[in-house]
Amino acid sequence: MLTGKHVAFLGGDARQLEVIKHCIELNAKVTLFGFDNLQSPFNGASSRDLSLDVLKTVDMLILPIMGTDDDGHVDSIFTTKKMVLTEEHIRMLSPNSVIYTGMAKSYLKNMCDRCSIRLVELLKRDDVAIYNSIPTVEGALMMAIQHTNITIHGSSCVVLGLGRVGMTLARTLHVLGAQVALGVRRADHMARAVEMGLKPFWMEDLPCMVGTVDLLFNTVPALVVTDRVLSQMPHSSVIIDLASKPGGVDFGFAEKRGIKAMLAPSLPGIVASKTAGRILAQTMTRLMAEEVRIKEEAE
Repeated sequence: MLTGKHVAFLGGDARQLEVIKHCIELNAKVTLFGFDNLQSPFNGASSRDLSLDVLKTVDMLILPIMGTDDDGHVDSIFTTKKMVLTEEHIRMLSPNSVIYTGMAKSYLKNMCDRCSIRLVELLKRDDVAIYNSIPTVEGALMMAIQHTNITIHGSSCVVLGLGRVGMTLARTLHVLGAQVALGVRRADHMARAVEMGLKPFWMEDLPCMVGTVDLLFNTVPALVVTDRVLSQMPHSSVIIDLASKPGGVDFGFAEKRGIKAMLAPSLPGIVASKTAGRILAQTMTRLMAEEVRIKEEAE
């Protein structure tokens, strides 16, 4: 339970709605900043303008998945107002406060360090990333079906990276009957790919592996699909880049060659916002409750 704890939400998308609902159910005091255009306001939550006075009493501040940009701007689909999180705001939080976000840029990290406020990046947690890989892969398959005129079954697919998303994606494509080649950089990933019944190859050999590829999925957050790779791909190939912005594809060269290449970050919030919200809600409220328990035991 979060009884007596003040949880504030600053901006976000549809995923935040599930987290808000869970916090209300756990009896927290909930304040919403940047949610003034909600079609169905929450009973048990108050909507306010971002102010220093309110932040003084906040125990947990919840930011959007992408946190802030490099200038402190915070996005919210529920308001047209411009919101900027500044160091003055952070300094109003109590030293025992915690800020939760999905991923934090250096702007937010540096502010929290200077103000000695703990920052939790949820998407760096293995449990959240693994759960999130499910809607990510479903969204990638949806895009593949929409943008090709072939079945995934029997298609030639290349997956780059065997991280949390790459593993779920490669396994799913294999089960659907695709011929899956998997680009890896580590010996243990090579061994895992063999164990999974896939066709692994070293990333430096990528230009030699794409001559007949139908679908290429990238999960590596670095430029790996270069002009050298793209020049070897058929014009009919489709590239779906699941890495965080700016992705790992030379999109300009892909366009010149007539290869369809799409950057598709944040698919969980787009294709399955309710499920993605539940994943965040369950993890976040569990962490919040643990924070409360530890503090109570310390007292």
